[in-house]
Amino acid sequence: MSASGSALVERALAVAAEAAPGAGAVALVREVSEAVVRWANSTLTTNGHTVERRLSVIVLVPLDGGTGAGVATVPAPTSLAAGPEGDAVLRDAVAGAVQAAQRGGPARDAAPLPGPEGGDDPAWDEGAGETSMAAFARLAEELGASFRPDEASYGFGEHRVATSWLGTTAGVRRRWVEPAGSVELNLKDPETGSSVWAGEGAPDLRSIDVTALVEGLRGRLPWGRRRIDLPAGRYETLLPPSAVSDLMIYLAWSMGGRPAQEGRSAFSRAGGTRVGEKLGALPLTLAGDPAAPGFPDLAYTPVLATTYSGDEVSVFDNGAATGRVEWVRDGTVATLAYPRAAATEYGAPFAAPTDNLVLTGGSTASTADLVAGTERGLLLTCLWYIREVDPTTLLLTGLTRDGVYLVEGGEIVGEVNNFRFNESPLDLLRRVTEAGATERTLPREWKDWFTRAAMPPLRVPDFPMTSVSPGR
Repeated sequence: MSASGSALVERALAVAAEAAPGAGAVALVREVSEAVVRWANSTLTTNGHTVERRLSVIVLVPLDGGTGAGVATVPAPTSLAAGPEGDAVLRDAVAGAVQAAQRGGPARDAAPLPGPEGGDDPAWDEGAGETSMAAFARLAEELGASFRPDEASYGFGEHRVATSWLGTTAGVRRRWVEPAGSVELNLKDPETGSSVWAGEGAPDLRSIDVTALVEGLRGRLPWGRRRIDLPAGRYETLLPPSAVSDLMIYLAWSMGGRPAQEGRSAFSRAGGTRVGEKLGALPLTLAGDPAAPGFPDLAYTPVLATTYSGDEVSVFDNGAATGRVEWVRDGTVATLAYPRAAATEYGAPFAAPTDNLVLTGGSTASTADLVAGTERGLLLTCLWYIREVDPTTLLLTGLTRDGVYLVEGGEIVGEVNNFRFNESPLDLLRRVTEAGATERTLPREWKDWFTRAAMPPLRVPDFPMTSVSPGR
């Protein structure tokens, strides 16, 4: 257990007060304890454990015409909290932040720092949480027992515990610990070359049933023994929860209020934004909620902490309390992301990007149920290499990966080639004809940045496969 980061935050705020009297300041210490394990061709290849701690100092400097904001981030070993060497590092960081604020000039997102809510944090002076290779005890045992000579297993597991201490000159003092982990598995059939993928996320990897994941993949490998070539075109397509999450995450990332107001996003329309516009017939709700009702392992701390300003967030909002945000409510665009200053400017509610996403409003049907109800269509496994083509329509391009299957008469009849697709998640919500049961899922494309998601499988009647991809 490392020494508490609270002392470092307090010292950084004191140094900022000495160096820039009258300026506001924010200090954020983040310590990440991370363990990883990787295997290839049914053999463990790498594993390790690291700990990294960094300090970010944000100084809000009064300038002619407003307030400027400067940010400096430095490595912060546990010994940095006190002593001449540590003080020198802190003074350099604060000086760098002050210079950045002066160079940048008055910030358009300037606002008074939020005050504390909810009283003192009883855990403020506690140390950092941590993980170790012991987090993989169940994974290692079940994975080792699953290896077979007639198939190749590949995968990656990670577990991290991030501890943050946030302090501001407005009196905010908050500490929180957020564990997160994930397991990704690939099985490959040496004879057919077919590859199947599954992934699962959880704060505690001991809750992940690796044996069940492997058995689920083994049940899909035979689908690849019959190969069917299909041309590009629009197909009725079933998107499993993982694929849905990758599209909905990008949708949520694109819901900035200012870009919409200024006519430079897919949420712009003549004279305003698309808030209030009905997207489709299904009553789907896309929301983020720190309390994560129904999905407790998706919960996150309801306090904003950021080291940068942009269209959706502002360093002036550090310490602000956050709550549930419904980006889409009952199939209608409901909320866009606004920092407090922009919210005041446009007369909109303050809404910060959320650290989880849950799409609800479907039925109780599973992906298998949607397959059983399909006369002819495609079942995807996951999406890959997603990139934006046109921000004004939110058109994305990407690839299918690790299994595209042809469904006929409610049954999987074979594996087809991969495709490149062009699709807008905004338009997709307009055209979806069926949504199943919402379940915890792991995004494939955006896992390194966003893991807290719960999505249903979706039926899209005309998913655009724009070209054939040679990869499997």
